[in-house]
Amino acid sequence: MKTQHMYVSTIRSVILMLLVSTMAFAQEEEKKTINDTLVFKQKYGLRVGTDLSKLARTFFSDNYTGFELVGDYRLTNRIYIAGELGNEERTLEYEVLNNTTKGSYFKAGVDMNFYENWLDMENMIYGGFRIGASTFSQTLNNYTVYDINHQYWGGRHSVEEGEEFSGLTALWAELQVGMKAEIFNNFFAGFNLQLKVLISEKEIDNYENLYIPGYNRTYDSSGFGGGFGFNVSYLVPIFKKDKIVIQEKEVEE
Repeated sequence: MKTQHMYVSTIRSVILMLLVSTMAFAQEEEKKTINDTLVFKQKYGLRVGTDLSKLARTFFSDNYTGFELVGDYRLTNRIYIAGELGNEERTLEYEVLNNTTKGSYFKAGVDMNFYENWLDMENMIYGGFRIGASTFSQTLNNYTVYDINHQYWGGRHSVEEGEEFSGLTALWAELQVGMKAEIFNNFFAGFNLQLKVLISEKEIDNYENLYIPGYNRTYDSSGFGGGFGFNVSYLVPIFKKDKIVIQEKEVEE
């Protein structure tokens, strides 16, 4: 009888374990995925600022003066109309000549934000495209010539010229990559890198444009240029739009 009792108890224990396992499995199967919807406001407005690198360069360099205003306006969740407006004066000193360029420029295009912000963040990691145009003048301050009639300085002497070439223009395309981070409410700081391709330029008397405002140095008319910027800006909110984020999560019934 004792053996039979132990046998019955064992069977009961096994049945109990099976029941518990079945209930746990059933509860697990009752879990299902539901959508959790978050709605928050995104700011749309005009963001304006300046390029700090040009202001710093003006302060520390004797051969450069310039400023640049930057701005963008948000069209959609990711697309911004963007542009820059500036003025520069740059003196280049070479071994054989000294040249000063001064003028203004304007760039306009679009930026696309590739950064997926969380909730009400407004940060950007972006790529952009610009068309740039500049009007400027060049002054050939002095240059050095080799004259076989001069016996001193190896036949080299400097000519003070002071000739100005005005009414110059240039047009270029520009790619930008950069980032903007909101460090305070509506206040942003960021940087960008620029690759430029010269489309057209006007020269006078075959005198090469050594520097183009907004484009940078021409590097012997290779057709390519580069640049960078460090900017601060402030967003003036005009209105807000709802952004809906749908998250999936598991729940138990």
